[in-house]
Amino acid sequence: MIDSVIAQQPGPISTPQMIFFAILAMIVIAGLIGAILMTKYFALWIQAKFSEARVTLIELVGMSLRKVNPTLIVRSKIMAIQAGLSEKDGITTRSLEAHYLAGGNVPNVVRALIAANRADIPLSYKRAAAIDLAGRNVLDAVQTSVNPKVIDCPDPTKGRQTIDGIAKNGIQLKVKARVTVRTNIDRLVGGATEETIIARVGEGIVTTIGSAESHNLVLENPDSISKRVLEKGLDAGTAFEILSIDIADIDVGDNIGANLQAAQAEADTRVARAKAEERRAFAVAMEQEMLAAVQENRAKVMLSEAEIPLAIAEAFRKGNLGVTDYYNLRNIQADTEMRSSIAGTSPNNTRREAVNNS
Repeated sequence: MIDSVIAQQPGPISTPQMIFFAILAMIVIAGLIGAILMTKYFALWIQAKFSEARVTLIELVGMSLRKVNPTLIVRSKIMAIQAGLSEKDGITTRSLEAHYLAGGNVPNVVRALIAANRADIPLSYKRAAAIDLAGRNVLDAVQTSVNPKVIDCPDPTKGRQTIDGIAKNGIQLKVKARVTVRTNIDRLVGGATEETIIARVGEGIVTTIGSAESHNLVLENPDSISKRVLEKGLDAGTAFEILSIDIADIDVGDNIGANLQAAQAEADTRVARAKAEERRAFAVAMEQEMLAAVQENRAKVMLSEAEIPLAIAEAFRKGNLGVTDYYNLRNIQADTEMRSSIAGTSPNNTRREAVNNS
Protein backbone atom coordinates (compact mmCIF):
# COMPACT_ATOMS: atom_id res chain seq x y z
CA MET A 1 0.00 0.00 0.00
CA ILE A 2 2.82 2.40 0.85
CA ASP A 3 4.49 1.59 -2.41
CA SER A 4 1.33 2.47 -4.32
CA VAL A 5 1.05 5.85 -2.56
CA ILE A 6 4.65 6.67 -3.35
CA ALA A 7 4.05 5.69 -6.93
CA GLN A 8 1.10 8.13 -7.18
CA GLN A 9 3.10 11.28 -5.98
CA PRO A 10 4.16 13.66 -8.84
CA GLY A 11 7.76 13.86 -9.80
CA PRO A 12 9.96 17.01 -9.83
CA ILE A 13 8.89 19.96 -12.12
CA SER A 14 10.84 20.06 -15.31
CA THR A 15 12.56 23.16 -16.78
CA PRO A 16 10.01 23.69 -19.58
CA GLN A 17 7.27 23.66 -17.02
CA MET A 18 9.08 26.30 -14.94
CA ILE A 19 9.47 28.54 -18.00
CA PHE A 20 5.78 28.06 -18.83
CA PHE A 21 4.73 29.01 -15.31
CA ALA A 22 7.03 32.09 -15.34
CA ILE A 23 5.62 33.26 -18.66
CA LEU A 24 2.12 32.66 -17.38
CA ALA A 25 2.87 34.73 -14.24
CA MET A 26 4.27 37.56 -16.33
CA ILE A 27 1.19 37.52 -18.55
CA VAL A 28 -1.04 37.66 -15.50
CA ILE A 29 0.96 40.53 -13.99
CA ALA A 30 0.94 42.41 -17.30
CA GLY A 31 -2.76 41.83 -17.58
CA LEU A 32 -3.32 43.20 -14.09
CA ILE A 33 -1.18 46.24 -14.84
CA GLY A 34 -3.01 46.75 -18.12
CA ALA A 35 -6.34 46.44 -16.36
CA ILE A 36 -5.27 49.01 -13.76
CA LEU A 37 -4.04 51.38 -16.46
CA MET A 38 -7.18 50.91 -18.52
CA THR A 39 -9.29 51.57 -15.47
CA LYS A 40 -7.38 54.77 -14.60
CA TYR A 41 -6.64 56.23 -18.05
CA PHE A 42 -9.19 54.60 -20.34
CA ALA A 43 -11.71 57.44 -20.04
CA LEU A 44 -9.06 60.06 -20.83
CA TRP A 45 -7.69 58.01 -23.70
CA ILE A 46 -11.17 57.57 -25.16
CA GLN A 47 -11.81 61.33 -24.90
CA ALA A 48 -8.50 62.12 -26.60
CA LYS A 49 -9.10 59.43 -29.25
CA PHE A 50 -12.51 60.64 -30.31
CA SER A 51 -11.38 64.30 -30.13
CA GLU A 52 -8.34 63.59 -32.34
CA ALA A 53 -6.05 64.93 -29.62
CA ARG A 54 -3.52 62.14 -30.24
CA VAL A 55 -2.61 61.19 -26.71
CA THR A 56 -1.56 57.57 -26.19
CA LEU A 57 -1.81 55.42 -23.06
CA ILE A 58 1.98 55.40 -22.81
CA GLU A 59 2.02 59.21 -22.76
CA LEU A 60 -0.63 59.23 -20.05
CA VAL A 61 1.43 56.83 -17.93
CA GLY A 62 4.53 58.94 -18.54
CA MET A 63 2.66 62.03 -17.34
CA SER A 64 1.87 60.33 -14.05
CA LEU A 65 5.48 59.28 -13.64
CA ARG A 66 6.63 62.87 -14.30
CA LYS A 67 4.14 64.25 -11.74
CA VAL A 68 2.05 65.90 -14.43
CA ASN A 69 -1.74 66.08 -14.18
CA PRO A 70 -2.91 64.00 -17.17
CA THR A 71 -6.50 65.20 -16.93
CA LEU A 72 -5.41 68.85 -17.16
CA ILE A 73 -3.15 68.24 -20.15
CA VAL A 74 -5.63 66.10 -22.07
CA ARG A 75 -8.57 68.43 -21.54
CA SER A 76 -6.48 71.47 -22.46
CA LYS A 77 -5.34 69.82 -25.68
CA ILE A 78 -8.89 68.70 -26.51
CA MET A 79 -10.09 72.27 -25.95
CA ALA A 80 -7.42 73.59 -28.34
CA ILE A 81 -8.13 70.98 -31.02
CA GLN A 82 -11.86 71.54 -30.88
CA ALA A 83 -11.29 75.31 -31.23
CA GLY A 84 -9.44 74.79 -34.50
CA LEU A 85 -5.84 74.82 -33.24
CA SER A 86 -3.44 72.01 -34.06
CA GLU A 87 0.00 70.74 -33.22
CA LYS A 88 1.34 72.90 -36.05
CA ASP A 89 0.48 75.87 -33.87
CA GLY A 90 2.82 74.53 -31.19
CA ILE A 91 0.18 72.89 -29.00
CA THR A 92 1.73 69.45 -28.59
CA THR A 93 1.47 67.12 -25.64
CA ARG A 94 5.16 67.58 -24.86
CA SER A 95 4.95 71.42 -24.98
CA LEU A 96 1.91 71.43 -22.68
CA GLU A 97 3.73 69.14 -20.24
CA ALA A 98 6.83 71.34 -20.32
CA HIS A 99 4.77 74.44 -19.58
CA TYR A 100 3.00 72.66 -16.71
CA LEU A 101 6.32 71.51 -15.20
CA ALA A 102 7.65 75.09 -15.50
CA GLY A 103 4.82 76.31 -13.27
CA GLY A 104 2.63 77.80 -15.97
CA ASN A 105 -1.13 77.95 -16.21
CA VAL A 106 -1.81 75.61 -19.13
CA PRO A 107 -5.62 76.13 -19.42
CA ASN A 108 -5.19 79.90 -19.30
CA VAL A 109 -2.61 79.81 -22.10
CA VAL A 110 -4.83 77.62 -24.26
CA ARG A 111 -7.84 79.89 -23.70
CA ALA A 112 -5.70 82.91 -24.61
CA LEU A 113 -4.59 81.24 -27.85
CA ILE A 114 -8.18 80.38 -28.71
CA ALA A 115 -9.34 83.95 -28.03
CA ALA A 116 -6.46 85.39 -30.09
CA ASN A 117 -7.22 83.00 -32.96
CA ARG A 118 -10.90 83.96 -32.97
CA ALA A 119 -10.03 87.69 -32.82
CA ASP A 120 -7.41 87.29 -35.59
CA ILE A 121 -4.62 88.50 -33.28
CA PRO A 122 -1.17 87.06 -34.08
CA LEU A 123 -0.10 85.15 -30.99
CA SER A 124 2.11 82.07 -30.99
CA TYR A 125 2.16 79.41 -28.32
CA LYS A 126 5.76 80.25 -27.48
CA ARG A 127 4.96 83.91 -26.83
CA ALA A 128 1.81 83.07 -24.87
CA ALA A 129 3.75 80.65 -22.66
CA ALA A 130 6.49 83.24 -22.14
CA ILE A 131 3.92 85.87 -21.12
CA ASP A 132 2.31 83.43 -18.71
CA LEU A 133 5.65 82.44 -17.14
CA ALA A 134 6.54 86.14 -16.80
CA GLY A 135 3.66 86.47 -14.33
CA ARG A 136 1.21 88.25 -16.64
CA ASN A 137 -2.34 87.09 -17.25
CA VAL A 138 -2.13 86.31 -20.94
CA LEU A 139 -5.87 85.68 -21.25
CA ASP A 140 -6.66 89.06 -19.70
CA ALA A 141 -4.12 90.66 -22.03
CA VAL A 142 -5.81 89.18 -25.10
CA GLN A 143 -9.25 90.21 -23.84
CA THR A 144 -8.00 93.75 -23.18
CA SER A 145 -6.49 93.85 -26.65
CA VAL A 146 -9.90 92.94 -28.10
CA ASN A 147 -11.98 94.98 -25.67
CA PRO A 148 -10.01 98.07 -24.41
CA LYS A 149 -10.44 98.94 -20.78
CA VAL A 150 -10.69 102.23 -18.92
CA ILE A 151 -8.24 103.18 -16.17
CA ASP A 152 -9.15 105.82 -13.60
CA CYS A 153 -6.48 108.45 -13.06
CA PRO A 154 -5.73 108.75 -10.22
CA ASP A 155 -6.53 105.29 -8.90
CA PRO A 156 -9.17 105.76 -6.14
CA THR A 157 -7.92 102.65 -4.34
CA LYS A 158 -4.58 104.41 -3.67
CA GLY A 159 -6.20 107.08 -1.49
CA ARG A 160 -6.20 110.06 -3.87
CA GLN A 161 -9.38 111.17 -5.59
CA THR A 162 -8.06 113.95 -7.86
CA ILE A 163 -4.89 115.15 -9.55
CA ASP A 164 -4.09 118.64 -8.27
CA GLY A 165 -2.33 121.19 -10.45
CA ILE A 166 -1.67 124.93 -10.01
CA ALA A 167 -1.91 127.44 -12.85
CA LYS A 168 0.46 130.39 -13.13
CA ASN A 169 -2.07 132.69 -11.45
CA GLY A 170 -1.92 130.53 -8.32
CA ILE A 171 -5.36 128.89 -8.60
CA GLN A 172 -5.52 125.17 -7.88
CA LEU A 173 -7.43 122.81 -10.20
CA LYS A 174 -8.59 119.31 -9.21
CA VAL A 175 -8.84 116.95 -12.16
CA LYS A 176 -10.20 113.43 -12.66
CA ALA A 177 -9.25 111.65 -15.88
CA ARG A 178 -10.04 108.34 -17.53
CA VAL A 179 -7.51 106.64 -19.76
CA THR A 180 -8.65 104.11 -22.37
CA VAL A 181 -5.89 101.59 -23.08
CA ARG A 182 -5.43 98.49 -25.20
CA THR A 183 -2.89 95.78 -24.51
CA ASN A 184 0.15 95.68 -26.78
CA ILE A 185 0.97 91.95 -26.98
CA ASP A 186 4.42 92.58 -28.46
CA ARG A 187 5.47 94.74 -25.48
CA LEU A 188 3.70 92.73 -22.79
CA VAL A 189 6.88 90.98 -21.66
CA GLY A 190 9.10 93.62 -20.07
CA GLY A 191 6.58 96.44 -20.53
CA ALA A 192 5.50 98.75 -17.73
CA THR A 193 2.20 98.17 -15.96
CA GLU A 194 -0.92 100.27 -15.36
CA GLU A 195 0.75 102.13 -12.45
CA THR A 196 3.23 103.63 -14.91
CA ILE A 197 0.42 104.78 -17.20
CA ILE A 198 -1.38 106.44 -14.28
CA ALA A 199 1.81 108.12 -13.06
CA ARG A 200 2.72 109.47 -16.51
CA VAL A 201 -0.78 110.75 -17.21
CA GLY A 202 -0.88 112.45 -13.80
CA GLU A 203 2.48 114.08 -14.46
CA GLY A 204 1.31 115.29 -17.87
CA ILE A 205 -1.88 116.79 -16.41
CA VAL A 206 0.03 118.65 -13.67
CA THR A 207 2.54 119.96 -16.23
CA THR A 208 -0.21 121.14 -18.58
CA ILE A 209 -2.08 122.96 -15.83
CA GLY A 210 1.13 124.51 -14.52
CA SER A 211 2.01 125.92 -17.94
CA ALA A 212 -1.38 127.65 -18.31
CA GLU A 213 -1.36 131.41 -17.73
CA SER A 214 -4.73 131.28 -16.00
CA HIS A 215 -7.00 128.57 -14.65
CA ASN A 216 -9.80 130.02 -16.76
CA LEU A 217 -8.01 128.89 -19.91
CA VAL A 218 -8.00 125.32 -18.65
CA LEU A 219 -11.64 125.49 -17.58
CA GLU A 220 -12.63 126.84 -20.99
CA ASN A 221 -10.76 124.12 -22.90
CA PRO A 222 -10.38 120.92 -20.83
CA ASP A 223 -9.55 118.99 -23.99
CA SER A 224 -6.31 120.96 -24.21
CA ILE A 225 -5.06 118.80 -21.34
CA SER A 226 -5.86 115.59 -23.23
CA LYS A 227 -4.22 116.82 -26.44
CA ARG A 228 -1.00 117.94 -24.77
CA VAL A 229 -0.74 114.78 -22.70
CA LEU A 230 -1.29 112.52 -25.72
CA GLU A 231 1.40 114.40 -27.64
CA LYS A 232 4.00 113.32 -25.08
CA GLY A 233 3.81 109.63 -26.09
CA LEU A 234 3.19 108.38 -22.58
CA ASP A 235 2.68 104.75 -23.64
CA ALA A 236 6.31 104.31 -24.73
CA GLY A 237 7.91 101.36 -22.99
CA THR A 238 4.64 100.16 -21.49
CA ALA A 239 2.53 97.09 -22.16
CA PHE A 240 -0.39 99.23 -23.31
CA GLU A 241 -1.37 101.54 -26.12
CA ILE A 242 -3.22 104.67 -25.02
CA LEU A 243 -6.28 105.22 -27.17
CA SER A 244 -7.69 108.32 -25.48
CA ILE A 245 -7.46 110.46 -22.35
CA ASP A 246 -10.75 111.98 -21.26
CA ILE A 247 -11.20 114.60 -18.53
CA ALA A 248 -14.08 113.27 -16.43
CA ASP A 249 -14.23 116.15 -13.93
CA ILE A 250 -12.40 119.38 -13.17
CA ASP A 251 -12.99 121.59 -10.12
CA VAL A 252 -11.47 124.80 -8.81
CA GLY A 253 -9.57 124.38 -5.57
CA ASP A 254 -7.84 126.84 -3.25
CA ASN A 255 -5.99 130.01 -4.19
CA ILE A 256 -2.60 128.53 -3.47
CA GLY A 257 -0.72 131.63 -4.67
CA ALA A 258 -2.58 133.93 -2.26
CA ASN A 259 -2.13 131.45 0.56
CA LEU A 260 1.60 131.28 -0.12
CA GLN A 261 1.87 135.07 -0.25
CA ALA A 262 -0.03 135.38 3.04
CA ALA A 263 2.19 132.79 4.63
CA GLN A 264 5.27 134.61 3.31
CA ALA A 265 4.00 137.92 4.65
CA GLU A 266 3.37 136.34 8.03
CA ALA A 267 6.85 134.89 8.02
CA ASP A 268 8.34 138.26 7.06
CA THR A 269 6.36 139.91 9.90
CA ARG A 270 7.74 137.43 12.38
CA VAL A 271 11.26 138.00 11.13
CA ALA A 272 10.82 141.80 11.39
CA ARG A 273 9.44 141.45 14.91
CA ALA A 274 12.33 139.27 15.90
CA LYS A 275 14.84 141.75 14.49
CA ALA A 276 13.07 144.69 16.19
CA GLU A 277 13.10 142.82 19.49
CA GLU A 278 16.77 142.12 18.96
CA ARG A 279 17.47 145.83 18.37
CA ARG A 280 15.38 146.80 21.41
CA ALA A 281 17.25 144.34 23.60
CA PHE A 282 20.53 145.67 22.26
CA ALA A 283 19.47 149.26 23.00
CA VAL A 284 18.42 148.35 26.55
CA ALA A 285 21.73 146.64 27.09
CA MET A 286 23.61 149.65 25.77
CA GLU A 287 21.57 151.92 28.05
CA GLN A 288 22.40 149.82 31.05
CA GLU A 289 26.06 149.85 30.06
CA MET A 290 25.99 153.66 29.74
CA LEU A 291 24.32 154.03 33.16
CA ALA A 292 26.94 151.76 34.63
CA ALA A 293 29.65 153.83 33.00
CA VAL A 294 28.07 157.05 34.39
CA GLN A 295 27.94 155.59 37.88
CA GLU A 296 31.51 154.47 37.53
CA ASN A 297 32.65 157.96 36.46
CA ARG A 298 30.67 159.58 39.29
CA ALA A 299 32.30 157.24 41.74
CA LYS A 300 35.66 158.29 40.40
CA VAL A 301 34.63 161.96 40.78
CA MET A 302 33.55 161.35 44.37
CA LEU A 303 36.84 159.63 45.08
CA SER A 304 38.65 162.54 43.58
CA GLU A 305 36.59 165.02 45.66
CA ALA A 306 37.38 163.01 48.78
CA GLU A 307 41.07 163.64 48.16
CA ILE A 308 40.59 167.45 48.16
CA PRO A 309 40.45 167.84 51.99
CA LEU A 310 43.55 165.68 52.25
CA ALA A 311 45.32 167.84 49.73
CA ILE A 312 44.27 171.01 51.61
CA ALA A 313 45.53 169.55 54.89
CA GLU A 314 48.79 168.63 53.22
CA ALA A 315 49.07 172.15 51.83
CA PHE A 316 48.52 173.57 55.35
CA ARG A 317 51.25 171.36 56.73
CA LYS A 318 53.70 172.35 54.06
CA GLY A 319 52.79 176.04 54.27
CA ASN A 320 51.58 176.23 50.71
CA LEU A 321 48.13 177.40 51.82
CA GLY A 322 47.23 180.01 54.39
CA VAL A 323 44.11 180.55 56.46
CA THR A 324 43.03 183.47 54.32
CA ASP A 325 43.37 181.44 51.17
CA TYR A 326 41.34 178.66 52.75
CA TYR A 327 38.50 180.98 53.73
CA ASN A 328 38.48 182.52 50.28
CA LEU A 329 38.18 179.03 48.83
CA ARG A 330 35.29 178.23 51.15
CA ASN A 331 33.52 181.43 50.20
CA ILE A 332 33.88 180.59 46.53
CA GLN A 333 32.49 177.07 47.17
CA ALA A 334 29.55 178.42 49.15
CA ASP A 335 28.79 180.95 46.44
CA THR A 336 28.92 178.21 43.78
CA GLU A 337 26.62 175.93 45.76
CA MET A 338 24.14 178.74 46.31
CA ARG A 339 24.01 179.53 42.58
CA SER A 340 23.64 175.88 41.73
CA SER A 341 20.86 175.50 44.27
CA ILE A 342 19.04 178.45 42.81
CA ALA A 343 19.50 177.07 39.30
CA GLY A 344 18.43 173.58 40.41
CA THR A 345 21.72 171.96 39.40
CA SER A 346 23.16 171.35 42.80
CA PRO A 347 25.77 168.61 42.87
CA ASN A 348 23.87 166.97 45.74
CA ASN A 349 20.62 167.00 43.76
CA THR A 350 22.41 165.57 40.74
CA ARG A 351 23.87 162.74 42.81
CA ARG A 352 20.45 162.06 44.40
CA GLU A 353 18.70 161.88 40.97
CA ALA A 354 21.39 159.57 39.68
CA VAL A 355 20.90 157.24 42.66
CA ASN A 356 17.12 157.25 42.15
CA ASN A 357 17.42 156.50 38.44
CA SER A 358 19.79 153.67 39.05
